[in-house]
Amino acid sequence: MPVRDNVEIGLNRFARRGYDLDEVSLVPSRRTRDVDDVSTAWQIDAFRFDIPLITSPSDAVVSPATAIAVARAGGLGVLNAEGLWTRYDDPTEVYRQLRAASSAEAGPPTALLQQVYAEPVKPDLVAARVKELHDSGVTTAVRISPQHTVALAPAVLSAGIDLLVIQGTTVSAEHVTTSGEALNLKEFIADLDVPVIVGGAADYQTALHLMRTGAAGVIVGIGADSWSTADSVMGIRVPLASAIVDAAAARRDYLDETGGRYVHVIANGRIETSGAIARALACGADAVQIGEPLRVAEEAPGGGVWWDSVAAHPRLPRGGASAAAEPRGTLEQVLLGPAESADGRTNLFGALRRTMAKTGYRDLKEFQRVDLVIGGNGATPAGAGHLVG
Repeated sequence: MPVRDNVEIGLNRFARRGYDLDEVSLVPSRRTRDVDDVSTAWQIDAFRFDIPLITSPSDAVVSPATAIAVARAGGLGVLNAEGLWTRYDDPTEVYRQLRAASSAEAGPPTALLQQVYAEPVKPDLVAARVKELHDSGVTTAVRISPQHTVALAPAVLSAGIDLLVIQGTTVSAEHVTTSGEALNLKEFIADLDVPVIVGGAADYQTALHLMRTGAAGVIVGIGADSWSTADSVMGIRVPLASAIVDAAAARRDYLDETGGRYVHVIANGRIETSGAIARALACGADAVQIGEPLRVAEEAPGGGVWWDSVAAHPRLPRGGASAAAEPRGTLEQVLLGPAESADGRTNLFGALRRTMAKTGYRDLKEFQRVDLVIGGNGATPAGAGHLVG
């Protein structure tokens, strides 16, 4: 178990101190490298990627076409099997409505998001979208929520996916219910022929339990971005730097427990700049899951508007939608450059290569050993917080 840094918040009540990514800084070593000698390659199971990227399964940034484009740029595009593309034969008009309802200050209202997502998911469309991805020749990945896994998995699997992503805001290996039969992740994964990525996890114990289900990767974090209201609505906040370090400790302990089975840690939550990507990987993540930064790509189906899937929840939305952002270049430029501004929002993974070179590491596994400091004046940035336990 990782060492806990507990503070007393009142008489006999303790909370664990946690750190967010923007409270952590990387320390260069005595060695630097040529940027051309640095590799950002990452591999999970039999699938190799040039950059450690998994897209957030948000309809704002992922369509079948953009999932294919992400794969060709070196990452893994994940299509939402419960999104607009599996509810509508052609969601073009839905996207037009959402963009039209956006103002200069905010994106489409929550009521409109709930309305367009009230259309039922159609299993035949799920199969058709997966087949489109599969036929393109790229690594095919689809996300389904834990509560709909049993219902949608047959259509997804029969259509020919390479990786299955089972993702909710928080996911546990053991869900307790008094109505119906709960999904047993360990039994479900054992019966599959494809690797599974599951999440999100917020602490060491949950990450370890999810690793024990047989998952190939565990998503760490609840996906909270700048428009998330999970803290306001549910009181849940996950300082991501601490959560990643805890999950990396679980990965190491599980590696010892199994005699060599390595489970990948994928960081997810307010990773919106190239600096945040570097910090997440330095804390121990193998890859990052990002969505919001991709909205400025010319190919983004949302036309610069961003929303997470939980923003359209029919009973308890936990996020808003952004106003439309102007395109900053093609998807390849956003991911791989060149950058035309100095704000860390383009050339995301080209910047990672340069960070690795400046700190002296030649690949991602080495880079996880970079020295870290808690920097700045000690002020807690907006969005940072502490895990209570």
